[in-house]
Amino acid sequence: MDEVARDFGSLSAMIDESPDLHRLVRSPVLSRQDQQRAMDAVLAAAGCGALIRRFIGVLADNRRLFVLRDIIAAYRAIVAERRGETVAEVISAQPLSDQQVQQITAALTGALGGKVNVAARVDAAILGGLVVKVGSRMIDNSLSTKLQRLRLAMKGVG
Repeated sequence: MDEVARDFGSLSAMIDESPDLHRLVRSPVLSRQDQQRAMDAVLAAAGCGALIRRFIGVLADNRRLFVLRDIIAAYRAIVAERRGETVAEVISAQPLSDQQVQQITAALTGALGGKVNVAARVDAAILGGLVVKVGSRMIDNSLSTKLQRLRLAMKGVG
């Protein structure tokens, strides 16, 4: 279970950091064989285990690589639940440093009580700030949302 979680974490980070890999996973244009070969090469270079490589091969063969991020998130949630942890997804405009992740983890641990597992993700569309999702709760402190609220407030005034 830990090996799969580690491999999924590495794969998720690679997808976040590489626009080409993100396109490979999302592209309906590429053939099954091209997706399988490319993903196998990436996973082999990353040192991922045989179980993950076969699983990703099945996803590629069934044209389901586009749901890979959702599968990884669901797996993390199941593992966290079994360990008695809370999963928090933190979305930022730029990659977070290890120190920032540790500070966020400490703050969430204090606020939620119990162990918190932070899954950091990058989405440049939020422009700045953070979006934190814990279960069905979401704290959106992103710059894009603040600008949207300001835009709506100005429309209401004029």
